[in-house]
Amino acid sequence: MKKSKKMTNYKLINNIAGWAVFAVAAAVYLLTIEPTASFWDCGEFITQAYKLEVGHPPGAPIFMLVGNFFSQLAQDPSQVAKMVNSMSALLSAFTILFLFWTITHLTRKLVLKQGERELSLGQTIAVIGSGLAGSLAYTFSDTFWFSAVEGEVYAFSSMLTALVFWLILKWEDNAHKPHSDKWLVLIAYVMGLSIGVHLLNLLCIPAIVLVYYFKKNDKPEWKGIAWSLLASFGLIVVVMWGIIPGFTKVGGWLELFFVNTLGMPYHSGVFVYLVLLVAGIAWGIYETLSAKGRESRARTAFFITLALTGILFIGSSGWLWALLVAAGGYVVFKYKKLTTRFINLAMTCLMVILVGFSAYALIPIRSSANPPLDLNSPEDIFSLGSFLNREQYGQTPLVHGTTYASRIVRDGNGAALTKGERTSYKQVVKSSSDEKDRYEKITTPIYEYSNTTLLPRMHSNPNNPSFGNHILGYERWGGVVDRNQKPTLWQNVKFFFNYQVNFMYWRYFLWNFSGRQNDIQSDGGITAGNWITGIPFFDEHVLGLGPQDEIAPAIANNKGRNKYYMLPLLLGIIGILYQLQLKERGKQSFFVVFMLFFMTGLAIILYLNQTPFEPRERDYAYAGSFYAFSIWIGMGVAGIGLFLRKYIKNTTAATALATVAGILVPIQMASQNWDDHDRSGRTLARDTGMNYLVGIGENGILFTNGDNDTYPLWYVQETEGFRTDVRVTNLSFLQTEWYVDQLLRQAYESEPLPINWTRPEYSGDAGSAAFIITRKEIEEVLQQNNIPPLSYGTYFDVNAYKDTLSLKETMERLRTGQYRPANPFTTGNTQVIPSNLLRLEVDSARVDWQRLAAAPSDRMHINLKDKSTVYRQELMIMEMLNNINEGNWERDIHFATTITPSLYMNLQDSNFSLNGLSYQVVPGAPLHDGVNIEAAYNNMVNNFRWGGLEEDPDIYFDETGRRMLSTFRLYFTQLINSLVRAGESDKALAALDKVTGMVPDSTVPYGTDGILFARAYYQLGEREKAEALIGTIQSRVDANLDWFARLNPVQLSNTISDVIHHNINPMMMLSDVYQQHDKEKYTALVDDLLSRARSFYTAGVPYLGDYLLKGVTDSSVQGYYSAAADDSLHRATEEATMQKALGMMQQYSPRLLEQYNTTTGE
Repeated sequence: MKKSKKMTNYKLINNIAGWAVFAVAAAVYLLTIEPTASFWDCGEFITQAYKLEVGHPPGAPIFMLVGNFFSQLAQDPSQVAKMVNSMSALLSAFTILFLFWTITHLTRKLVLKQGERELSLGQTIAVIGSGLAGSLAYTFSDTFWFSAVEGEVYAFSSMLTALVFWLILKWEDNAHKPHSDKWLVLIAYVMGLSIGVHLLNLLCIPAIVLVYYFKKNDKPEWKGIAWSLLASFGLIVVVMWGIIPGFTKVGGWLELFFVNTLGMPYHSGVFVYLVLLVAGIAWGIYETLSAKGRESRARTAFFITLALTGILFIGSSGWLWALLVAAGGYVVFKYKKLTTRFINLAMTCLMVILVGFSAYALIPIRSSANPPLDLNSPEDIFSLGSFLNREQYGQTPLVHGTTYASRIVRDGNGAALTKGERTSYKQVVKSSSDEKDRYEKITTPIYEYSNTTLLPRMHSNPNNPSFGNHILGYERWGGVVDRNQKPTLWQNVKFFFNYQVNFMYWRYFLWNFSGRQNDIQSDGGITAGNWITGIPFFDEHVLGLGPQDEIAPAIANNKGRNKYYMLPLLLGIIGILYQLQLKERGKQSFFVVFMLFFMTGLAIILYLNQTPFEPRERDYAYAGSFYAFSIWIGMGVAGIGLFLRKYIKNTTAATALATVAGILVPIQMASQNWDDHDRSGRTLARDTGMNYLVGIGENGILFTNGDNDTYPLWYVQETEGFRTDVRVTNLSFLQTEWYVDQLLRQAYESEPLPINWTRPEYSGDAGSAAFIITRKEIEEVLQQNNIPPLSYGTYFDVNAYKDTLSLKETMERLRTGQYRPANPFTTGNTQVIPSNLLRLEVDSARVDWQRLAAAPSDRMHINLKDKSTVYRQELMIMEMLNNINEGNWERDIHFATTITPSLYMNLQDSNFSLNGLSYQVVPGAPLHDGVNIEAAYNNMVNNFRWGGLEEDPDIYFDETGRRMLSTFRLYFTQLINSLVRAGESDKALAALDKVTGMVPDSTVPYGTDGILFARAYYQLGEREKAEALIGTIQSRVDANLDWFARLNPVQLSNTISDVIHHNINPMMMLSDVYQQHDKEKYTALVDDLLSRARSFYTAGVPYLGDYLLKGVTDSSVQGYYSAAADDSLHRATEEATMQKALGMMQQYSPRLLEQYNTTTGE
């Protein structure tokens, strides 16, 4: 009875402590959640959940359904995001609960000595203390806390991962009992559900299999461990490349047969497939449970089910299928050790996985309802298969494949060589409603590439907009010197360890368990995004992060600077050593935790094969391995307790002291991380979406491109119902047929886009692209081939190729799909636009020029210079411009200011008018230097929202938020300058006071934007305000440059970009401002800049010295020649400055001096 009571007490304490940790985590996360959507994917996920719409692949239907439940608790649409964020907070708290119970389970087995079954008081304290320290350390860890307070899939995924790992430990406790297999079935069901959230959960399988193996084998061997791991990897392959794609693969075969062969309606084959799959599983389970069942029939049903689920059809090779079918047949029908119980367990697990996976039925069901948000439009089994397989993101080479130097191999005639083709199917575009349902076959060539290699860790494509950045990264971390030569195996391995393992994993790992330098995205330099310890000597001399006293304010004053002094890391290492020194039971526990750690960390690195300079930091992808390390942190408390027992004989006292010491670690983490993880009161993502929309006229069109302009807009429209009359159009999606389909439908109050092309006209190859060929290009080629001008007519259509073409007539010809004026080039079936300058005839008398803030014009040009091809999105933009022109520009069309300028169709040169956070396209010359000062002033000064700064000026914004606020400042500078030039001084001052008051230096440190504001204050006669701004900026930059001056030459060379862009450029711009408004300060500042240039030369970094000297010299030359002829004092000052600069050039940089010989001679 005494022992039983002890066990009961332990379980009670364990449960109470677990729920207490849950309460702490839930309170922390709920107090710090963002009240609205966050940036990146959050706005899209919240919208998906609220209205069950279809987001980006692979869709996350379980997240949608659970999120929808939480959204029902909102009192009004403005509270929906808060409810979904609360879901993430609570799911994260459950993650902490399961982590606590996981740690106590594993630690209890380590603490108990052989033969013991009950814990003493001291042992209980050690176990509970371990659970508290480890779970709370993960609660307050940087990466997990970030995901816990926003509406994203990662919190949900972490909870499911924690749940399945805890469930296998529950099975371990109950494996000796009858019907213990129910725990395995439950694990399979949770994994099936997890597929509808995120695939991270599947990476737990190796750890789960090891737990199973160790439980079933009293004397485990290395051979058995190896076979178990091999089997676990096989299970991952079965689920990821068998069941998930197999459902649509096998179902697709039946769908093709029933629709194309038998002539039945769409989805008939899918229905038959589902019936067969359910029948096969039911038959197999019946045969294994019923007294009338027979083993032979059970085996047959099992084999049929394996085939129907796609497990026997992994990959796309017929040879592999034949091998799998043969192997499967042998195992199922000939392998004697395959028992009926195993068949029942396997069939039951398959069934529950598919039950969980069945949530994906939501995707085509909702897509068929044509919601406004319907990415990829996965309405049938083939499009669903593409959606599930994330085919739009392309494939990343892993074992063997292309590199950055790979190019398509071509024959002697320039034709691309292929090595096969990919086949897909899509619903046929019907010409009449009487036409039968049918799928058409689409083939895509698989090209042969040069410069392929084994283990291609360095890969890219010249057509990728980030190709240049990739090459820079490969040069820095892989030692690449020639971008046209494929990397060696050594270079690939070097890049793998230097960048992918060290920079993209261990850096993130140490952020969480050692310390973080700041929240600025790292570029590999020493001033941004590095891990630190907080120990000055170590950070300066071991990590090489420069002097740690009087650190540059840009680094030291960042709220994301968190110092843990390596305490969590050391505690985790103690936990590992504690496990390993306990011999067999400790090593078994270590292998289990290590496999969880490896599979959710370094294995992901191997699989993702990331390229350099990602758009954002990717630490969230490895949260699972940080979870595993937190188990070791918890065990570290037990390890410390064991060590203290050598000196403190009382076990209770030793473990209590260890527990107190261990809990101090998460307390330190919480104290460091709270300020930069508290998002309460922050509403910037939502407000940004609203700010985009306030500048758009009724029923207007707004073009966007990236995540952080599109997703906030989707959120405010779809969830909060704000300005649903505006049609948001993402240009990257406009390349696809399915997106054009959606834009041609009414969406809330927004009318369809003005596109007159029909589905057959904009779909397929005919509507995908058109070459741009000019008469000049043709004639140059003919001249090079010595063709006389009189013979030109035999080589091209001289009447079609003109300097300028009518856009209206061109679009009508392109609609035919057959517009290919004769030319000497090989254009195949692609249409041709025979000019790069297209004109629109504007009915000037019927256009409201005052509303457009543009000068009247009867003609507008679209200049396609520098383009050899226009693709579907550009064809559709030209079609819209043509039709909007036909409607006399009554419908507004805008480009977001944040999209890539290359997508502007060259309209920014003469047809853009700034209205706020968007440029309105106008057919005449924009007034006020391209700023609609009346509309922009009203939108920005009176209607802009400021992300919560209105209520709390001390809100913390991470780097993404600060960038967006800097964008606000940027367009305020355009507005203010235009107001000043227009003589609207009162409005200019009001706008200046507004932006500097709402976004002060304490929220987003000023750079060149602050100098521009100071210049405007000077121009408006507000000298005190200008000097206050300048004083703030100059004191920080001076302190930064003083710190940079203390770096060694290598460190300084690695931070050149930071030194120039964030420090020297503002000072150079300040010198220009002083040059105009304060000659005395101008002279002092120039002397300081020259002094700093000298220090850069003496420090061995001449590039920075040259940059400063050139800037000072150019400014003084400009100042000299722009001064009035009778202003001898100003000219003398500038001449003296020039002489100082030129004298320093002569001493330190003679080659730079040569550039100014002509100027000095004059």
